Amino acid sequence: MAGPLEGRVVLDMSRVLAGPWAGQLLADLGARVIKIEHPDRGDDTRAWGPPWLEDAAGDPIEAAYYLCANRGKQSLAVDIARPEGQALIRALAARADILIENFKVGGLARYGLDHDRLKAENPGLIGCSITGFGQHGPSAGRPGYDFMIQAMGGLMSLTGEPDGMPMKTGVAITDVMTGLYATVGILAALDERTRTGRGRYIDVSLLDVQVATLANQALNALVGGDAPERHGNAHPNIVPYQAFACADGHLVLTVGNDAQFARLAALLEHPGWAEDLAYATNGARVVHREALTEQIAACLATRTRDAWLAAFEAHGIPAGPIHSVAEALEDAQVRHRGLVRLLEREGRAVPQVANPLRFDGASCTSEVAPPALGADSDTVLAEMGLSDDDIARLRAMGVVR
Repeated sequence: MAGPLEGRVVLDMSRVLAGPWAGQLLADLGARVIKIEHPDRGDDTRAWGPPWLEDAAGDPIEAAYYLCANRGKQSLAVDIARPEGQALIRALAARADILIENFKVGGLARYGLDHDRLKAENPGLIGCSITGFGQHGPSAGRPGYDFMIQAMGGLMSLTGEPDGMPMKTGVAITDVMTGLYATVGILAALDERTRTGRGRYIDVSLLDVQVATLANQALNALVGGDAPERHGNAHPNIVPYQAFACADGHLVLTVGNDAQFARLAALLEHPGWAEDLAYATNGARVVHREALTEQIAACLATRTRDAWLAAFEAHGIPAGPIHSVAEALEDAQVRHRGLVRLLEREGRAVPQVANPLRFDGASCTSEVAPPALGADSDTVLAEMGLSDDDIARLRAMGVVR
């Protein structure tokens, strides 16, 4: 089935995660995405292993990290530091719809490939620049990485146990969220272009995204006047909404309203909690968090995790097991939804996690595996009108791979 972006052409000049994540999402949605990479090293994440995708002899080919964000793309390996390489990018940009890049502020201007110059040849071009701190401001020139932005943007101050060190998340969530925001901006600009014929320049930064996605915690600080504290696996605004130990493992209990709490109290053989002014409402439970959660913990420690989960489900009380990543990927619902995929590249299976979007019941995940470095250079260049001799000459010069 054709995707909703079929016929759109994207130049993905980004590296690592935030930009490639946006490019992969556009590819899943049906766009043709040409990944522009350095001829020698390619995307940095190709070497961010182990673990590795291995060849038949067991030798490493590419890191799993690279494979997570580059499905559905073609790889054109070209040296943009060379005038010949710059000319190729300008020619591609002249017929593209979207260009994504994550160079430092002013980085592409050094090569004559900044948005202002490219849009002079293609007024409909949508440019999206992803940086650590944005295109202007006192920190604009600084490099930015997910970990440091989680620290600077307040997320780490909210993550971890109250008496422990602030912690980052287990996934580079700021990069992923930045890729999603970039995609939202690109799709909005595409929609506008159908009415105006003009492209847009989108400036999205990791720090902006991290602060914007503090969500309720940002408003807790702005409304309450105090910096939110770490609560470990507990919720700052809802009780009980945290992890608990059972006789043989752990589960997460997520009671979202007073009716659910009343059912929980009855199940735990403490129906009086639902009438107690200290616990009857969520606001009261937040105030008396420690006393209540200690009593709940004592109850849950008496039975196994699976026994409690079955009881919670039977009584309409939201709860779930704490899975490892491997267990999550094997979960029956995850498997039923087809989230774990195997794509083929040169006779080798490449694992993937599917795009969660579905259109008319069908997943929009691309069936094209992440490309090898420069795998599509000849194809892309030939489509641009270059002859075999032209391509051979550029290859001999080291401009393309």
